[in-house]
Amino acid sequence: MNRPDPEDVELELFVRALQLRHGYDFSGYARASLKRRVQNLAMSLSCHTISELTAKLLREDEALPLVIAGLSVPVSEMFRNPTVFQALVSEVFPVLASYPHINIWQAGCARGEEVYSLAILLDEAGLYDRTQIYATDFNDVALGAAQEGIFPVSEARAYAENYLAAGGQHTLNHYCIAKYDHIKLDESLKRNITFANHNLVADGVFCEAHLILCRNVLIYFTNPLQDHVLGLFRDSLVRGGFLCLGNKESISFAPNAREFEAVDGRARIYRLGAVSAA
Repeated sequence: MNRPDPEDVELELFVRALQLRHGYDFSGYARASLKRRVQNLAMSLSCHTISELTAKLLREDEALPLVIAGLSVPVSEMFRNPTVFQALVSEVFPVLASYPHINIWQAGCARGEEVYSLAILLDEAGLYDRTQIYATDFNDVALGAAQEGIFPVSEARAYAENYLAAGGQHTLNHYCIAKYDHIKLDESLKRNITFANHNLVADGVFCEAHLILCRNVLIYFTNPLQDHVLGLFRDSLVRGGFLCLGNKESISFAPNAREFEAVDGRARIYRLGAVSAA
């Protein structure tokens, strides 16, 4: 009989301890990427093994925020994959314009780069004043950073190039100021954004949305968990609402996929209801 690797056993015990002690369920996360993150987290917290990290998690309450921050993947950039934002502007915004009030849910917002990108393009399309954006994440550290709207000035050039490639009508300087080694986005962009903690694994429907963006989050989940989250998005969208995923993600495998049809397969934009309503 093949015996499991000791570190794989440690990982399963860590996942179970995190769920039992603190209520965070990572059992549906893809094991390879989760293992790498837990290993890196253990090293960063001066733990020689995952078992040492588990003991710290169980005994030291102050370790939980560090663990959650380390396990989430708050990596993004403003106007990431500009062609996706082009598609949103050309194919989704005209439909959103038909609603008197627009609700958008940015699930897994990380540090807010894509939220502010969306706010800028909505403003340029004349839609932002009747839009409410709900930006959620389970990582409170990332949410705090998102609310500040401050990013390293070293990223500004890439952000500015992405903005123009996405079809921006001005320059990014129109929406931010540079100070020392950071850029700070204009406070007016926050006027219709609500930041909140929400766990896609454990929490239910967050709002009734016309558009949901959840880019490069599902790739870290197992297939059953991906389908669960897709069902959550289905239940959160109005009939005819839109879902935008990351460019490496697909819903074709999932049972809940039958509720959606592709609007732009390359941009991973889908619409709810056109198939099932037929």
